[in-house]
Amino acid sequence: MENHNNVTEFILRGLLMKKEMKAICFVLFTIFYLAIFLGNFIIFITITYSHLMQQPMYYFLLHLSFSDLCFTSSTVPRMISDLISSRKTISYNCCMTQLFFFHLLGGVEIFILASMAFDRYVAICKPLHYMTIVNRQRCNMLILTAWVVGSWHSVGQLFMILRLPFCGPNEIDHYMCESKPLLKLVCTDTHVASILVIANTGMFSLLTFLVLVASYIIILYHLRKHSSESRRKALSTSASHVMVVLFFFVPCITTYLPPSDTVNDKEFAVFYTVIAPMLNPLIYTLRNTEMKNAMRKVWCTNLKFLLK
Repeated sequence: MENHNNVTEFILRGLLMKKEMKAICFVLFTIFYLAIFLGNFIIFITITYSHLMQQPMYYFLLHLSFSDLCFTSSTVPRMISDLISSRKTISYNCCMTQLFFFHLLGGVEIFILASMAFDRYVAICKPLHYMTIVNRQRCNMLILTAWVVGSWHSVGQLFMILRLPFCGPNEIDHYMCESKPLLKLVCTDTHVASILVIANTGMFSLLTFLVLVASYIIILYHLRKHSSESRRKALSTSASHVMVVLFFFVPCITTYLPPSDTVNDKEFAVFYTVIAPMLNPLIYTLRNTEMKNAMRKVWCTNLKFLLK
């Protein structure tokens, strides 16, 4: 591979905008990242140190918060620093590392969202067997599977890029190292590679999204038989999941499913790298009384302990 690769570093063009806009975006994205970090950290600590840890739905939410923290940290801090930096270079090895972890954590998040949909499906459609089906052993197995699937996905993506030759152009039209903008810099035919990206990421996201949509349609159908109070509670919880799924999957599918030159990837990427992880804590806390009560109990207890 080294014999065919003359590029040792790449230049990230970032979010192209006027100088004044870059300063505004630097402040905004810094606030967004702090909100992502604090929001997901609070959820992680609240669930870890409360009775919610014993419930499958919150167990999956704990892992979703952790993956959100890691997922955004793999790209957003670099994007923020590049907004005020005059030198936006990234070494070849660092670029490949970022590509690997971005797809690893993205794959993990997708499978955790699918596991949360499975949890809601069993809770609403098979309530009498819920604790038997969604037991802790099965929850652990689903989380382990999420990491295995994410690893398989990211390794496949990385190996495909590593095999391609980069001979001259090294400006990536993005704020991170990503497969589709990298393919535009390759000095060979990328038709097969583009199909592999669509299959490995685009179709993977689309099929997962369709499975999630189907599960929520089935849930809505089963809710007809429930009481109005049960319907209201179930719809409130499911609506939170649906909003998270839409914010994450729709931009992701729009980015990866069409051919490379038909969409501007980086604008859509902001939605699943920044907006969705930032909204997740708000969606799962503001609409959830149980979560809000647990937060008060955990954080008020800790504050009282610290003030003694």
